[in-house]
Amino acid sequence: MLSNDARTVLLAAVPTAAAGVIAAVVSGVVAGGKGALGAVVGTLVVITFMGAGMVVLQRTAKRLPHLFQAMGLLLYTAQLLLLFVFMAVFRGTTLFHSKAMAFTLLATTIVWVTAQARAYMKAKILYVDPQSSTATGPEKTGSTA
Repeated sequence: MLSNDARTVLLAAVPTAAAGVIAAVVSGVVAGGKGALGAVVGTLVVITFMGAGMVVLQRTAKRLPHLFQAMGLLLYTAQLLLLFVFMAVFRGTTLFHSKAMAFTLLATTIVWVTAQARAYMKAKILYVDPQSSTATGPEKTGSTA
């Protein structure tokens, strides 16, 4: 993973984790220990899904750059569907408070996407790769006369 990609993951994961801590405290106060556990589970799921998605997207961009935009759209759609499936599977669980988990999933997903968009806007990514220092310069293409 390139350094700017790792920086983007970090700049998205830290605010998401902070939002998860806030959600865990609020859920703990409102729903008790199971609420806090549900918020922690929701936060970990979002960080795992979104972080893995960014890694997959960056590998796709490196190997198949012509599929980058389509892969990005497909990836975000798949991530949201997986989050909904996760919420549906754990809807009636007694391990943790499912509503606390669901609200935390929603809130931390919004925080992740917002932080990721902000990180991309602030990143200074070159549009054109500079030529290497071993290049001799542009070749002459005109006539010599």
